[in-house]
Amino acid sequence: MGHRISIVLNAIFVGVTALHTLAFGADTPKPTVTVNWDHTVFVSKTVPTLQVVVSPLLRRGSPIHDPVFKELKELGATNVRYAAWFPYPKLSVAELESPTSGNTSWDFSLMDPIVLDFLDATSGHDSVLSFCTIPQWMFQTTDKVTYPNDPNQVAWDYTQGTEMRDPSLKELAGYYARVFSWYALGGFEDEHGKRHDSGHHFKIPYWEVLNEPDFEHDTTPQQYTERYDAIVSEIHKISPETKFVGVSFAAPSQHPEMFEYFLDPKNHQPGIPLDYISYHFYVVPSSDQTPGVQQFTFFEQAESFLNTVRYIEAIRKRLSPGTGTMLNEVGSIAADDLAQGESGHVNAPIPNSYWNLSGAVYAYLYGRLAAMGIDVVGESQMVGFPSQFPSVSMVDWNTGQPNARFWVLKLLHDHFGPGDKLAETSSSNPYVFAQGFVSPDGKRQILLVNKRDQSATLSISGGDGAKIEYVDQSTGFQPPAVVAIENGAFELRGFSFAVLTLH
Repeated sequence: MGHRISIVLNAIFVGVTALHTLAFGADTPKPTVTVNWDHTVFVSKTVPTLQVVVSPLLRRGSPIHDPVFKELKELGATNVRYAAWFPYPKLSVAELESPTSGNTSWDFSLMDPIVLDFLDATSGHDSVLSFCTIPQWMFQTTDKVTYPNDPNQVAWDYTQGTEMRDPSLKELAGYYARVFSWYALGGFEDEHGKRHDSGHHFKIPYWEVLNEPDFEHDTTPQQYTERYDAIVSEIHKISPETKFVGVSFAAPSQHPEMFEYFLDPKNHQPGIPLDYISYHFYVVPSSDQTPGVQQFTFFEQAESFLNTVRYIEAIRKRLSPGTGTMLNEVGSIAADDLAQGESGHVNAPIPNSYWNLSGAVYAYLYGRLAAMGIDVVGESQMVGFPSQFPSVSMVDWNTGQPNARFWVLKLLHDHFGPGDKLAETSSSNPYVFAQGFVSPDGKRQILLVNKRDQSATLSISGGDGAKIEYVDQSTGFQPPAVVAIENGAFELRGFSFAVLTLH
């Protein structure tokens, strides 16, 4: 086979012939994708992965506990993020009450089972731990903030207050050093010098410092940087090999000042490492958008996010070029999920096509972000369910069966990763994204994403014998399908993600 392959895309726009004519003209040649395998435009360092958020459905005894952790283990992803998030305080906070003159409330009995099962499922691969919920009693509030006695009950109002009660931050730093020590060093001495033994000696390669500070406690850049430095300073003393992930911003496009401040080394204490920054992106359509309209919104918002990444990358390269970037929450949220905290809310049904559309956006962003040098692109999240962002889930919350979003990640994980060479690739069809990759062992593969809910027929000259693995609306909640190219043609169905491996 030669050094260049052209894939002819015969676009079948069912019911929208006028749109096709407008885009290409009635007599224009069929759209093509061309890959110049001899021209490498970038060498990828991008890991496709996911995040696992603490959830009652991850507790032992849950009907989906076993299948979910089995799927996570078999996936074999690295840099998986575990987020001990605030809506479930008893599953996320190890010291729920302020120490008194003679007692402390340290208790890992509800946290440990989920954490240990996560670490077992990701054993052999580096993971990112994010015990991101600060004990509420550390903040100044007018009244004491309570939390549910039931660990399975959601508490959206747990994160109150903006100022720490201990301005020296020793209290905050001590809490996180003890949590780290519980899992990495076998235990710790509490505030009164009493020893608490865990028996855990896990290697913790990455530790993320807090989560979405722009949403949680309305944290300013100065406050966050001070808290980051205090926490990292204490953990770094006891584990100098651990790398740290900072910022973890929810709305990066709205607050560039956070990155300007945090990434400037002069704003940190001497010796504080700035290993990685992280931030998040979710497509969020408006409540009046039908599934037919959402396909446009999803990819338009994805394009806007890519511009945000370019802007933040320019700040990072200018101020702290040695710092890496983890985009560890990438996904979509149905508008209906935003009303989940309202009294009497009943979750709207989610059409099956949504999971394919969401997965297609993630695959598209992975291909684009790999060309931008991003270190980690983590899909969000393993388990969502009614009352906790069901539209973000990668599995059926009733059975644990993976949906299309999980299978898209699996295809990406199985075929692409650091060391891939991105070949010069062009597509004259604006609705089909294509990117050629050459793996370190020389395998040539093409990542294909159909951005629309309409088919495109791929006619491949000289491609007989090539293999295509794909996730689309016909595969549903089942694993990716595999076909061999015969007679030089393959149909890329609506919202399809496919990997073409050349013979």
